[in-house]
Amino acid sequence: MAQSKAMESLTLDIELLQLPETSPMSMKSNQDFVKKLFDQWLALPETNRLVASLVNDVKSGVALNVVSGGSSATNSGSNSPLASMFPARNGPPLSPRNSTGSPRITRQRTGLSNLSSPLKVVSDHVKELIPQFYFEDGRPPPNDQKEQCIAKINTLFHGHEDGLQLQEFKLVTSEICKVPSFFSTSIFRKVDTNNTGFVKREAFIDYWVKGNMLTKEIATQIFTILKQPDKKYLVQDDFKPVLQELLATHPGLEFLQGTPEFQDRYAETVIYRIYYYINRSGNGHLTLRELKRGNLVDAMQHADEEEDINKVLRYFSYEHFYVIYCKFWELDTDHDFLIDKENLIRYSNHALTYRIVDRIFSQVPRKFTSKTEGKMCYEDFVYFILAEEDKSSEPSLEYWFKCIDLDANGVLTRNELQFFYEEQLHRMECMAQEAVLFEDILCQLFDMVKPEDEGYICLNDLKGSKLSGNVFNILFNLNKFMAFETRDPFLIRQERANPTWTEWDRFAHREYIRLSMEEDVEDASNGSAEAWDDSLEVSF
Repeated sequence: MAQSKAMESLTLDIELLQLPETSPMSMKSNQDFVKKLFDQWLALPETNRLVASLVNDVKSGVALNVVSGGSSATNSGSNSPLASMFPARNGPPLSPRNSTGSPRITRQRTGLSNLSSPLKVVSDHVKELIPQFYFEDGRPPPNDQKEQCIAKINTLFHGHEDGLQLQEFKLVTSEICKVPSFFSTSIFRKVDTNNTGFVKREAFIDYWVKGNMLTKEIATQIFTILKQPDKKYLVQDDFKPVLQELLATHPGLEFLQGTPEFQDRYAETVIYRIYYYINRSGNGHLTLRELKRGNLVDAMQHADEEEDINKVLRYFSYEHFYVIYCKFWELDTDHDFLIDKENLIRYSNHALTYRIVDRIFSQVPRKFTSKTEGKMCYEDFVYFILAEEDKSSEPSLEYWFKCIDLDANGVLTRNELQFFYEEQLHRMECMAQEAVLFEDILCQLFDMVKPEDEGYICLNDLKGSKLSGNVFNILFNLNKFMAFETRDPFLIRQERANPTWTEWDRFAHREYIRLSMEEDVEDASNGSAEAWDDSLEVSF
């Protein structure tokens, strides 16, 4: 009887559902009670009418608009199912709360507002205007920057109605474009698409200002100037126009103007060096990303500002080119501009082992560009000598790592290291040198590299070690191995004298001095021979 009265009162007074504050733990421990209470609520006639009304509204496409504020009661109407169900309220009952406040109420909520119904549908979307951040052709310049640039252009083009010729245009390159001066011809040809020999003011504004070149960083400007319109990368031929202008205008290269062959070889060598260091993918396609990551732009600016080209050690030094070219010429005995295995084995007074030379000619570290089977061309030799004489650089480490990694599994094992050291050991014995057993060498190699795994050496281990170059010297270059073992004091002094120089810089400096001295001796001997011939003629 009491239970039926309780049900009757529950049906008549919905406020009985406003339970006193209950902790989450107690609710979890009385889940049966909660379920029974929910079932009783679902059994109420008002609940049935509410659910049926909401379902009908959804089927007919009417938006669910359950309001909680008193001011909107007139909009919802007195016939609202919720209004009849909760006559004393303007919305569904909120969570029970004490006068002191519930922890569930005071906690900050990240979802719906505490005062809003969970049935409320927000139909008004807040639109936020996001400014454009990507421009396919570059960001347009601000108006003030654009006006200042056009004012400078007007000044430089003033009095030249027909346009500027190439010699006059060079001032535009330095004043407006602010790129190295030896880019003048390339920019001139980009603007003068009809090959008229003149660049007009309007055409230059279209290319530089309206083409958004003004707001691009210098690396992107250089990349855009050099590349072909339909390409997204640079090939070697794209650098030839700027190098031709550099050879024609740089005061440090004037002496080459009478020797076109040397000019061509110098330009080729510079390009090969650029691609060796910057085109890390090795596919011959130099991307904008690679250009930005390298130091070529800084080297170009340095070459433009420095009158002594030999002080520009990166890429452009004539002395460096001379060393590379003379080294190749010494090995190319028949001067067909190709060298074979027997030629390369003589490099640096037979410093290399036969096994490493075989790996080079098997084209494991790099595919040859030579079209002749079993022969290395000048470009292939440039890559070789740069890798051999500067084993501290990442391109060199990758080059020689591929040579030693016989099974191409990405790690150097004990057997692979021993395979290459065996020939070194044999050579030391033949030269009556004190031989170092492989077990001792192996410990020394691992101490120098300190690999993460004690069972093998990976490429990242070598890149993280300052002594990794000596690892390769121990394995296949006997001369450098002996120099490392004896701690050559001359090399130590040279390192201290020029701490910022790379191994390649120091090698090129030594070799250039040696070659210059040999050339002076040869000239002196030729001069004395001529003097001797004159004296013989006088005696007769």
